Amino acid sequence: MNKAILITGGARSGKSAYAERVTLGLTGHATYIATAEALDDEMAQRIALHQARRGPEWTNLHAPLDLCAALQGSDTQPRLVDCLTLWLSNLMFADRDWRTEGAALAALLPTLNAPVVFVTNEVGAGIVPENALARAYRDAAGWMNQTIAQACDEVFLTVSGYPIRVKPNDHLP
Repeated sequence: MNKAILITGGARSGKSAYAERVTLGLTGHATYIATAEALDDEMAQRIALHQARRGPEWTNLHAPLDLCAALQGSDTQPRLVDCLTLWLSNLMFADRDWRTEGAALAALLPTLNAPVVFVTNEVGAGIVPENALARAYRDAAGWMNQTIAQACDEVFLTVSGYPIRVKPNDHLP
């Protein structure tokens, strides 16, 4: 079953917990592809909390940059990628062509054999950032989210722990 699902929402919206339930619900076992890097103590604590929530049903992979390779190399069971916006920031800070990498990820999805669930942050609903780097990141995240959402079969927006189906939406032209 080749299926791609995107789950988005704001900070602490419940998107990761929902994505974990969806992914494990597919077969009972899954691969967790983490894009975060523990560059400071606070981030290390966040990663530890995520890991503590998961049980032995998960196989863990770390892919801060080479997400397409991680997906291709783990294409035997459902995968959860958490998260695309951290992957994007990793690409930007590594001075990699994030547009090319995002397009390659979108193109890869129909070729995969096992389902994949993506978590991403919705960063464009707030105020316009004051500096050029933050505006560039916000714009890049919006482009990335649109590109991956278009390639996915389903999209959910998570608000206060509740998922809302965005795609497919039979009410849109």
